[in-house]
Amino acid sequence: MKTWMKAVLGGVGVVVVGAAVLQLLINANTFRPILETQLTTALGRQVKLGDLSLSVFSGSLVASDLSIAGDPNFSTRPFLIAKQLKIGVEMRSLIFSRQLEVRSFEAIGPEIHLVRGANGTWNFSTLGRGGAGSTAKTGEPSAFPGLTVGLISIKDGRAIVESLPAQGKPRVYEHLNASIEQFSFSKAFPFMMSASLPGDGTVNVTGTAGPVNQQDAAMTALDAKAVVKHLDPVVTGFVDPSVGVSMLADIDVHAVSNGVTLVSDGTVRAERLVLLKGGSAAPKPVELSYKVTHMLKTNQGQVQDLAVKTGAVAAHVSGTYDIATEVPVVNLKLVGQSLPIDELQALLPAVGVKLPNGSVLRGGTLTTTLAISGSAKDSVISGPVQLDNTHLSGFDLGSKISGLAALGGVKSGDTTNIQTLRTTVRVTNAGVRADIYASIPAVGEASGAGTVAAGGALDFRLTAKITTAQGIGQAGVGLLTALNGGAGGAASTVAKNGVPMIITGTTSNPIITADVKGLLQKNVGNLLGGQLLGGQKGNGQGQKAVDALTSIFGKKR
Repeated sequence: MKTWMKAVLGGVGVVVVGAAVLQLLINANTFRPILETQLTTALGRQVKLGDLSLSVFSGSLVASDLSIAGDPNFSTRPFLIAKQLKIGVEMRSLIFSRQLEVRSFEAIGPEIHLVRGANGTWNFSTLGRGGAGSTAKTGEPSAFPGLTVGLISIKDGRAIVESLPAQGKPRVYEHLNASIEQFSFSKAFPFMMSASLPGDGTVNVTGTAGPVNQQDAAMTALDAKAVVKHLDPVVTGFVDPSVGVSMLADIDVHAVSNGVTLVSDGTVRAERLVLLKGGSAAPKPVELSYKVTHMLKTNQGQVQDLAVKTGAVAAHVSGTYDIATEVPVVNLKLVGQSLPIDELQALLPAVGVKLPNGSVLRGGTLTTTLAISGSAKDSVISGPVQLDNTHLSGFDLGSKISGLAALGGVKSGDTTNIQTLRTTVRVTNAGVRADIYASIPAVGEASGAGTVAAGGALDFRLTAKITTAQGIGQAGVGLLTALNGGAGGAASTVAKNGVPMIITGTTSNPIITADVKGLLQKNVGNLLGGQLLGGQKGNGQGQKAVDALTSIFGKKR
């Protein structure tokens, strides 16, 4: 056993000594000019390497640093710098023939600077231009036989992405790891990439790319799948915080590009979703599925379908977008047909819908067709929204109306039934303008218009036609009849013609005031003059009746 161990240790010693001798005999720096020249020619950018050393055990030349020049049309900063570059080489050829044959590149801790210009080109667009040609201009044998490298990898890198002109802060991706197998300018090659996103997000991409587009490397064809976890679009810089859109999303994407257009489809599972400024986070996850065609050069695209799903129903969005400008612009249409309101509850807070405190919509359907246009700074959402056969549970309409004592039958209890609610809205950053028609069995019909300020303050003027027996109220009729049998009929006529309603307060706590006193002062004199007094006004009874009616109608609850 001792003899065997001595033999093994002796063999190891011979290998170590041999490796040390080789490293002393071979001056690795003699290969630096060859590598710099041929890499510069292949990439079309100036490449500089630090001191080279030979690592026999790893079969590589190790450069103390690496720099690849940037495109001067974008920046004077290098496109890539790295702390260390390991160049895998064919050791047999290196030792016995002093010939350099590169098998792999491994960049340790590189920083990559990516810039997109206003014309749609990137600072890496010209990389490799002419790379499919000869890389040996000085008669030296090529270090890249067949212009193929078995493996190119990046370990624990950092990517900085920005635009010209500047659009917000640069996006930074840490812990970037990537590998390309059997890289060639003239053939397709498999690749993988992973990185950490700002916040707690991650992205993993796998697929194939190539051949490299010799005119614009950014237009190289690819077929890739990406999985993104815990994406926060605000933290990552994709969405300006002032827009009001936020979420925490998991995304699965399949993207195919022919170098001109990129077709992408996938799903997004969004938690804590907010889609409109002023909205609050959706209490349940919302799923979005999409299909988009994107024009790479112009940075514009078309949304074939974006389905916003909650439960078993979906609203569909289609249209166009332009993200080439400093502020992205969209022109979209959202369509939802007879969507069950119970399934939509999770989306209402996300789009800024705030119901009165303690209330919730139950049952019924929602139908809408909304146009969404403009940018985040001046967006406009407009179109009709209709609710049918729903109930606002936890909201007693009768108790919210003041100045309507005579209409004592307006009582909804803990639930307000809504037969139909139709509104045409126009939503801007300043707030909401809406025209409204509502059919509420407990009252009758109401119509009018008003605004909801960005902070939720209400300012509506409606006319309510009290057309039902319940609406005119048994208590109200009794009070009016006590004055004169005809007064009930007069008040009923007024109620049917319309009672002015003023809605103030906030969406969380609306205040509804019926301006019955003003209405009677304008109309009941004529009614009583013709109906109650038979046209005889001189005895003063008309004014007494008016005074009596206004004291009843004007009484606050």
